[in-house]
Amino acid sequence: MNAPTEQTPASGIGRREAIRRAALLAGVALSPQWLTLVDRARPAAQALHLRPEQSAIVSAVADRILPRTDTPGAVDVGVPAFIDLLYGEYMTSPERQLLTDGLARLDASAKSTAGGSFGTLATDRQDAVLRAIAKAEEGRAQSFFALIRSATILGYFTSEQVGRNVLHYDPVPGGYDACVPIEQVGRRNWTT
Repeated sequence: MNAPTEQTPASGIGRREAIRRAALLAGVALSPQWLTLVDRARPAAQALHLRPEQSAIVSAVADRILPRTDTPGAVDVGVPAFIDLLYGEYMTSPERQLLTDGLARLDASAKSTAGGSFGTLATDRQDAVLRAIAKAEEGRAQSFFALIRSATILGYFTSEQVGRNVLHYDPVPGGYDACVPIEQVGRRNWTT
């Protein structure tokens, strides 16, 4: 049997283009701006760019957006360090200002409504404060909550640990079996 070629004449598109289109259809589309940053921002942060109190709030927010369940949480896979590196190396000045102002507003809101710094609150109170901020920013073109949420999700789903153990990324997949009952593959979602 011949090895599959990268470009098939009948369809006119290559394997990579077909995979990209399938990913777009599945709702896994990421902003092109963020995709260019992923390759450069993935290494561990060498230097901290956020102040320690800001980093603590970022960690608490990331943990509430993607908490640990039967899969690792955002903090477990290094999302706070990823956001710190994005902030220090890749965000524009307006994005940095949006993030730092939002962190300050979030902490001030936590102190005024819940009686403590955001990072020290119980998880249910943290959720309530985050929901209030998200609701207040609804409909804005640029918002703190949208920025930190998208950075958290991007950092999480592009981490090696999530790719290998949650999404089961296989950089060199085995043979192609078109119709395999999902029970035979362990009822897992696979990405290539």
